[in-house]
Amino acid sequence: MFTNSQRQEERSGKYGTPRLQYLQELVSQFQNATSEESKERIVANLANFAYDPYNYTFLRQLNILELFLDCLTEPNEKLVEFGVAGICNSCVDPVNTAIVSQCGGIPLIIQCLSSPVRNTVNYALGALYYLCNASNKEEILKPEVVDVIRRYAAAGAVSVSFSNLAQAFLDKHVDEHE
Repeated sequence: MFTNSQRQEERSGKYGTPRLQYLQELVSQFQNATSEESKERIVANLANFAYDPYNYTFLRQLNILELFLDCLTEPNEKLVEFGVAGICNSCVDPVNTAIVSQCGGIPLIIQCLSSPVRNTVNYALGALYYLCNASNKEEILKPEVVDVIRRYAAAGAVSVSFSNLAQAFLDKHVDEHE
């Protein structure tokens, strides 16, 4: 369920931690974490907050979108998975999309299409669906990227979710005569 200020106050109570402060604490915990497991848990938690438009301003204010992008460069597949999940969840918003694009996120997300982790590929397909617009279409719709997405669209017997997401991307962004 999406949140608004009144609902947030009802859920957290009179003495609850305000959302901005809570997210700041998570970011600090991530920055100070020494174990990979702790980092994974924190990024997964942040990615869950990224689906709610109520949190978008906080994500931008705290540079959490950049934190998600940093996770995409990690060798830890779980951090990559949760990082691209956070990007996918937040890129419904055009302002977030612009930030991800300006911060060099598109090539990182495209790399996720070749991940061995199914969820990572699904989130990458979803993120590219939302990211693709007039200002970055050329960067995303390179022939090699469209070819990979077409192969996922044709792989319905292997993975229905890949196929459906890839087909939705093609239907929205690729001229069938290309």
